[in-house]
Amino acid sequence: MDPKGQAQRNSKEAEEQVVQPVEESSVGTEEAIIKPLDEVLGQAEKAYAAYMEAERQVSRIYKENEQQVAEAYRRTEQQTNQACEESIRQALKARDAAMVQVSKAREETERKAREAYQKAREEAEKASEEAIAQALKSRDETLTKAWKIRDETVEQAWAIYSKIIR
Repeated sequence: MDPKGQAQRNSKEAEEQVVQPVEESSVGTEEAIIKPLDEVLGQAEKAYAAYMEAERQVSRIYKENEQQVAEAYRRTEQQTNQACEESIRQALKARDAAMVQVSKAREETERKAREAYQKAREEAEKASEEAIAQALKSRDETLTKAWKIRDETVEQAWAIYSKIIR
């Protein structure tokens, strides 16, 4: 509603009320009627001034509310940024810890692989040495048997030769 329009309507209504009796009454009552008209106009001016003051207060309150909302947004944005940065720091810290564990696991795996390789190499060398020793033993046994058979054969041959010659 327009306060000026309201004040003007109130003023017109008051004038109409005042004009009707003025036509019917005398000049003395005209002064008495003007006095209430001045009061009505004064009240309308006060009402308009109060309306304008209320409008300024509403405008001020809206501006304050807007500032409070903007400040709340800035605080929320700052808190969100801080939470995000903290999450990133924790993620990087977790990644670094995981990388240390992976590195340790890799080193442990490499150490175990070296140990397994060394053990396999030693076992292969031992097996090779045992196989060589077995082959040498087998050769020596075979040569010993062969020499024994040769000796027996030579002895038999001499025995036969000796029988023949005699």
